[in-house]
Amino acid sequence: MSPSVRYMTTTALIVALGGFLMGFDASVISGVVRFVEAEFALGPLQLGWVVSSLSLTATLGMLASGPLSDRLGRRPVLQIAAVLFAVSAVASAVAPDYVTLVIARMIGGLGVGAALIVAPMYIAEMAPPVSRGRFVSFNQLNIVVGISAAFFSNYLILTFGESGGVWSQALRLGEWNWRWMLGIETLPAVAYLLALSLVPESPRWLAMRGRDAEAMEVLSRVAGAGGAGGVLREVKDSIAAEAKLGRASWRVLLHPSLRLVMSIGIAVGILQQITGINAVFFYAPMIFEQSGIGTNAAFMQAALVGLVNLVFTVVAMGMIDRFGRRPLLGFGLSGIAACMLLLAWGFSAGEGVNPRLILFGILGFVASFAVSLGPVMWVLFSELFPNRVRGVAISFVGLTNSATAFLVTLIFPWQLQSLGNATTFLLYGLFAVAGLAIIMRILPETKGRSLEELESVLVRS
Repeated sequence: MSPSVRYMTTTALIVALGGFLMGFDASVISGVVRFVEAEFALGPLQLGWVVSSLSLTATLGMLASGPLSDRLGRRPVLQIAAVLFAVSAVASAVAPDYVTLVIARMIGGLGVGAALIVAPMYIAEMAPPVSRGRFVSFNQLNIVVGISAAFFSNYLILTFGESGGVWSQALRLGEWNWRWMLGIETLPAVAYLLALSLVPESPRWLAMRGRDAEAMEVLSRVAGAGGAGGVLREVKDSIAAEAKLGRASWRVLLHPSLRLVMSIGIAVGILQQITGINAVFFYAPMIFEQSGIGTNAAFMQAALVGLVNLVFTVVAMGMIDRFGRRPLLGFGLSGIAACMLLLAWGFSAGEGVNPRLILFGILGFVASFAVSLGPVMWVLFSELFPNRVRGVAISFVGLTNSATAFLVTLIFPWQLQSLGNATTFLLYGLFAVAGLAIIMRILPETKGRSLEELESVLVRS
């Protein structure tokens, strides 16, 4: 591994730790819901609020983080996100009532929104075009590592809490199991805050601010001394061309020249969530328990979901720059549709539900998502938009993604109670079929092209 590749890899992994915290913070709630439901006597919509409140404020974090990162820089916004994660973890762990827990989760949602938007943006602005997809996918890899860590952490805390060991009794793991599940996130949040001091500012942001010497220094470590000058000139030319168009604002996203990229971004952002991924991740133990297995087995199968998600995300990282974004989306969406329809059929059996069939359908769905919508969406978000509007554009399409996630996770307990499992999963499958048709119609291939080249192709004057 060359020094430049080693440096880029290290930087991307550190920045993508924000994805780990996002994945952990979002999925740790899956082990908490059944305990807080009983402790605080929650109804279906109240339970939905505990889960979805994070997604609600994530939309605000996304709206603010893009423009804020254009003003302050990418790294400072990620440092703010790390602080929000830590505060949320502590406040959630000590929450005395339902309202306090929801507020604490909302604080974490602000960090989620910032990390989701700024981390992949930063990595895309650092990475060489030939390997940009793989490096940006580090963020999605860390998200799924965080999801897996949350599932396994929940399972271990539950198991140790029931073990009766002296040390578990001293820590009161049995009595405070859900509080430990939420509070343990403080450790990686503090580690992330410290690690961010080791990475530089984005070279494209530095160039936008006229700090060319600093940008050149960073690019020299990524592209080598010989290639850094050419990259900087290309970035400066793009910035100069955009400067003639004036400062980017939300209104500019309505310009006809951005119609294609905005349509793609909004469609992919909605599709990633409306097919049910967060319903599965956030309520996995509940879903498995409804297939007829016990609580401990449900938590263990939820941990298996995290492992499958991790394995197939790694597979996607090896394929995304080789096969491209479009083929992965086509393959993955087909699998998502098939697995959701299988789950609808499996749950339609009523009391005769086959737990193995349900497990197979869930794992197949997660694998299909992990090789397609999971990593590809964030890669596309980092590629589609011109430098001048990248911050506000990614914030907006991220908003659509997070708003959809909020609605899906809020109403999922109500759907299960009112519509039933079969109808709920049938709807997700039909959304996947419709999304496949739309995406295959409007999405061009973006692999292997510089951000400036993609701008000339996708942004139509």
